[in-house]
Amino acid sequence: MTLSLDFFRSSIGKKIIMAVTGFIWFGFVIAHMLGNLQIYQGPEKLNGYAKFLKDLGGLLWIARGGLLVAFVGHVVVAILLKKQNAAARPVGYAKNATIQASTASTTMIYSGLMLLTFLVYHLLHFTLGVTNPDHSSLEYVLKNGEVVHDVYAMVILGFQQPAIAVAYIVFMFFLALHFSHALGSMFQSLGIVASKHNPTLQKLATTLAIIVFVGNTSMPLSILLGFVK
Repeated sequence: MTLSLDFFRSSIGKKIIMAVTGFIWFGFVIAHMLGNLQIYQGPEKLNGYAKFLKDLGGLLWIARGGLLVAFVGHVVVAILLKKQNAAARPVGYAKNATIQASTASTTMIYSGLMLLTFLVYHLLHFTLGVTNPDHSSLEYVLKNGEVVHDVYAMVILGFQQPAIAVAYIVFMFFLALHFSHALGSMFQSLGIVASKHNPTLQKLATTLAIIVFVGNTSMPLSILLGFVK
């Protein structure tokens, strides 16, 4: 128990927790994006996928619980690290010492807060049906005759509203900004690669962040512009 507490209290321990929980969420974001991109294959495909997830039952809730624990852990440790770093440098610098730091690295706490806001709104919108309750009652008949929730129509109707579509695009920008720094830092925190590979890691992280941004923003843009109906 003492060893566990010492690990959690240490800066290295916190960074490792940040890396592991961040990796879990990055994997989820990729899987979630690939699943949602099925919207381009029509209502049968996306609604069938949504039904598959719902049919997982307990396994789906276990996965959601794991994601919630990882998210809360990530946020809590991020706050603790921020306080720890501030305490280590109680006196501000005469000049800004972050000139060479990237925008992504210096805005991690802010992009993280934006993502927290997005997650809450996303759950209220598509999962809990609080913001648009009329979309939650939509139904679709699969080719096998089974009646399911029409997730395809729900997404279309949601992103046909300019304010919602633009908000999602803005949130995806902050997600990409967060990932572009976090992915490179993750491997450094876990000690997987040598520091000489940091530039390559950063390029890889930026590339993956761009892929996530393009993939996720393509959906609201395509719907808002009328390409997907």
